[in-house]
Amino acid sequence: MPAKAQRRKPSRPKPQSARLREVPASKVSPAPPAAAPSPSEWSRSSNLRQTLCVVLALATLAVYVRTTRNPFVNYDDQTYVVENAHVLQGLSLDTLRWALTSTDAANWHPLTWISHALDCQLFGLHPGGHHFTSVLLHLASAVILFLLLLRATGAAGRSLMVAALFALHPINVESVAWVAERKNVLSTLFFLLTLGAYGWYALKPGIERYLAVVGLFALALASKPMVVTLPFVLLLVDFWPLQRMRSWQTPSATFPAQQTSLGQLVLEKIPLLLMSAASSVITVMAQGGAIAAPKNLPLSLRLPNALYANVMYLVKTLWPTHLAAYYPYAGTRLALWQSGLCALALLAITALVWRKRSHYYLLVGWLWYLGTLVPVNGLFLQVGDQSMADRYAYLPLIGIFCMLVWGAGELAERQKLGLRECAIAGCAVVLVLAIFTWRQIGFWDSSFDLWTHALNVTTNNYMAEDYVGTSLLMDNYNSTGQRYSDEALVHFQNAVRIEPRDAISHLNLGAGLHEHRRFQEAIQQYQAALSLTPDEHLIVKCLIDIGAAYQQLGDYAKAEEYDKKVLALEPRNKVVLMNLGKVAMGERAQQMAADAAAHPTPLAFFQLGQLQQYLGSIADARASYQRALQMKPDYSDAQGALASLDQPATPQPASLTPR
Repeated sequence: MPAKAQRRKPSRPKPQSARLREVPASKVSPAPPAAAPSPSEWSRSSNLRQTLCVVLALATLAVYVRTTRNPFVNYDDQTYVVENAHVLQGLSLDTLRWALTSTDAANWHPLTWISHALDCQLFGLHPGGHHFTSVLLHLASAVILFLLLLRATGAAGRSLMVAALFALHPINVESVAWVAERKNVLSTLFFLLTLGAYGWYALKPGIERYLAVVGLFALALASKPMVVTLPFVLLLVDFWPLQRMRSWQTPSATFPAQQTSLGQLVLEKIPLLLMSAASSVITVMAQGGAIAAPKNLPLSLRLPNALYANVMYLVKTLWPTHLAAYYPYAGTRLALWQSGLCALALLAITALVWRKRSHYYLLVGWLWYLGTLVPVNGLFLQVGDQSMADRYAYLPLIGIFCMLVWGAGELAERQKLGLRECAIAGCAVVLVLAIFTWRQIGFWDSSFDLWTHALNVTTNNYMAEDYVGTSLLMDNYNSTGQRYSDEALVHFQNAVRIEPRDAISHLNLGAGLHEHRRFQEAIQQYQAALSLTPDEHLIVKCLIDIGAAYQQLGDYAKAEEYDKKVLALEPRNKVVLMNLGKVAMGERAQQMAADAAAHPTPLAFFQLGQLQQYLGSIADARASYQRALQMKPDYSDAQGALASLDQPATPQPASLTPR
C-alpha cells in the first residue's frame, strides 16, 4: 500500500490589524493597493447614503430647531452681534476691511465676523435667524463627518453612529445654541472639509488637490484658531483610516490611498504647520490681556486643572449631566489626591490604548482627543479663567466617539449580535442623548435661565452670580424702568465674595450700590476695581463712575479731579465732558443755595430747584420747590415743577460693565 500522504496544516493569514513592525519592514513585500469600489458598486449604495444623510439631518434639525426660539444672551452676544456696529452694518467693504484686520473679542477670526455680518444682512437682529445658521452649520458638519468615515472605512452603521453622537450629544449644545460661539461650528465645518480634501489628495497627490487642502485649512483658521492642530490630525488620519504609511501597514481595503514613507508624509504637512504657527502667533498677540500671566496661574495650578479637564470631558461624554456655561477654575481647589486620580485615569487609558494598538482606531481616537485639546486645555496657555468649557470638546470628542463606536462594533461581532440588535441599541442611545440635548437647549431660553442653571450645577461660581445679577437688573429695568434691584445686588455681592480679584464683579457691585444711592460704598467698589485691572477701558469706566458718585455726593472738587483723569486718557470722552459741565452747574447750585438762604425769595428757591432737578438731586429739588410754595402758596410754576417730580422719568439702562 502506498504510504499515507501527510497533510500540511494550512498557514493562517496574518490579520491586517497586526502589531506595528511585528515583522521587519525589510522582509515585508508591500501588498498591492486594494481595489477601490467600482463605479457601479458605489452608485448602488448611493441611495442608502442619501437616505442615511437625510435621516441624520432631519434628526439633528428636529432637536435643534428649539434654538430658533431662543434670544440673544448676555454672554458675548453683545460683543459679537447685538452691540457690534461693524457687524450690524451687514456685508460692506468697510465691514470686510474691519473683519480682516480686527482683533476684537481677543481673536483674529475674520470669517466668523463675516458670517455674523451676513446674518445681520439677512435677519437683522432677529435671533432666530442667527440661531438657524448655527444649526445648519452643525447639521452640515454631522453629515460631512458621516460621509468621510463611510468613504474611508466602508462601515455605514458605525460611521452613522459616530455622526449621530456628534450631532446629538448634549455636550455640543453650547457650541450650537450660543450665537457668539459661531466660530466653533464654522471652524469645525471647514476642518472636516479640509479632511475631505486631504482624502481626495491622498487618492492622487497633486498640486491642485494640495492647494484645496491649504485653502480650506486657511478658512478654518480664519474661523477659529483652535484648529491649529490639523496637521497633526492629518498624520493620525494617514495611519487610520487611510493607512498611507508604507512598510508600517497594509493598504486600506476600502480606500485606495497612495502609500508613502513616514518622512514624506511629514514633509507634506510642513506648509500646513507653518500656517498653524502663524495663526498661533497672531492669536497670542490678539488675546493679550485675556491670557493669564504665569505668576497668576503657575504650572503647579495649570497642570492639575488640565488633568481634571481632560478627565471631566470624558465623564460628561459618558454621563452628560451638570453641563454649565461656565465652570469655575479647578486648579486652585483640587486636592493632591484628586489630581493624582485624574493623572492615573489618563495614564490607565493610555496604557490600555497602547496595549491594544493593533486596533488602529483606539490609538488614533485617543491621540485625536488629547491632541486637539492642547490649544484649549490651559496647560501651555490659559485664556480666561474657566476650568473647562463644553465648547472646547466639540471637535476633540470625535476621536472618543470613534473609539466607542468601533469598539462597541467589535464587541457586538464577538458576541455575534445581529444588525437588528445593534440598530436597536444604537437608536436607544441616540434617543436618550437627543432627549438630554433638547432639555439642555432649554437652559438657553434666556440669560437668567442660563446662569441660574449654572449656579444650580456648580459651586462657588462667581461668573454665574455676576451674570444672574446682570440679568435680574436688566429684566427689572425693562419691566419697571427702575435701575436698581435688591435681588441683583445680592448676586453682585456673592460674586465679589467668591472672587475678590475680579474687577468686573467689583464694578457691577459698585453700579448696584450706586443705584441704591449708597455712594460711599459704591466708590469703595470702584476703587477696588481700579486697583485690579490693567485694562484701559475698565480704568476709564472706574474713573467715570467714581467721578459721578462724588458729584452726587456734592463733592464737586473730587468729581472734577476724577473727570480730568479720564480726559488725560481720552481727551474727547463725551460722557466726561458732559459730567464736567454738570460739575460746574453743581458748584453753581451750591452758590445759589447759599444765596437763597441768605436772601430767601420764592423765585430764588424755584430756580434753585430747577437746577437741582436737572442735576438729578431730586430730594433737594423737592425741598426747594416746597420752600418756594411755603413762601408763595399760589406759585403755579413751583406747583407744576413739584408735580413733575412725581412723574416717572425716562428710564436709562443701569451702568453695568459687560464682560
